[in-house]
Amino acid sequence: MSAHRGLVAASAASQFLLAVGWTVYVIHLPQLAAQAGIDKRWVPWILLMDQAIFAAMDWALGTAADRVAGATARLGNAIALATLVSCGAFLAMPLVAPQGSPALFLALTVVWSATSSALRAPPFVLLGRHVPGPSQPAAAAWFLFGLGVAGAIGPYLTSALKGGDPRWPFALAAVSLALATMVLARAIRANPAPTVATRTPAACLAAGPVTAFLAAVLLAGLAFQVHFALNAAPAFLRFAKPADLESLMPVFWIGFNVMLAPGVFATRRVGGVAAFALGSALGGIGAVLATSAGSLPLLVTAQFVAGAGWGIAISSAAAAALAMGRTGREGFVSGALWSLLAIAAFTRIALVIAQVPQDGAWKPVLAWLPATLWIAAGLLVLAAATASRKGAPDPRTP
Repeated sequence: MSAHRGLVAASAASQFLLAVGWTVYVIHLPQLAAQAGIDKRWVPWILLMDQAIFAAMDWALGTAADRVAGATARLGNAIALATLVSCGAFLAMPLVAPQGSPALFLALTVVWSATSSALRAPPFVLLGRHVPGPSQPAAAAWFLFGLGVAGAIGPYLTSALKGGDPRWPFALAAVSLALATMVLARAIRANPAPTVATRTPAACLAAGPVTAFLAAVLLAGLAFQVHFALNAAPAFLRFAKPADLESLMPVFWIGFNVMLAPGVFATRRVGGVAAFALGSALGGIGAVLATSAGSLPLLVTAQFVAGAGWGIAISSAAAAALAMGRTGREGFVSGALWSLLAIAAFTRIALVIAQVPQDGAWKPVLAWLPATLWIAAGLLVLAAATASRKGAPDPRTP
């Protein structure tokens, strides 16, 4: 395997294990918080705090990675060190919680949240710097594939681990991620010196309104959060039993993973921005079908379509972010992308805390909100792309 492929594979593995660790954390957080002397009503607020930290650190570390991306060994060592600290804090959580110290337990969650961001934007910056331009859409897709697989097995982990001893899952997740990070650091050090990326269709907003692109990413991220985290389970429960959710919820992520490869083809063919708009439209169609589905087979199909749309949208957006920052600002743009996705998760948790999903008056709004947001995201990014092209040379020409 070439150095580029090794870097991509190690990045994908680290994303998978990072996402699995988050799932383990969410499953056991109520139990650990109770052991630490924290009332259960504060658990959603802890999750809200985690997302706020992710949002701040993803952008900050992405921007910082821009300044040292040329020093490959230095950045690899920084990622490894931060991740080892993160794994240490994660490993300590179930050991410290029974001591009944809320302050110490919360301190560990803060350290873990802040340092785990080292495995999102900084490795992505390296993909933008070291992977040739035509291969960047595939690299972005593999980076996200790990997240998709983790999302698919999430319901099974929840069923298997809920109520069990948290020490072993935390230890296994922490040690596995630490080992994967060592492999990633080695791949970073073995990677060739940064190359100048070839200009690709994905760069069509590189000189244009990046702010509009990022706003579209936020809208699409909010659509995903509402559709999957708030609407999917209640929709399935119209036709299925709670025990069936374990096998039904992964359908969205199956669609996500299956369409990553076609998303790469679309990005190469029409550009990252157009592919993002296409994926957003497909996600919107899936959300509409899910809201109006009259049977379980139709709902399963709709969830697959929505997941497929989200897979195309976020993978092409990630590739476009790398292309926009290809002059040394990969961390600034991609860090902002991951930060906005954390803000979308923050918003969803805030809605849960405010009990909006339980309010009957809001249910029709939540039912149609994902489709509206996904379609709005696609229209916004297309409008921004059109505006940026007026009076400018075709960015696909050398």
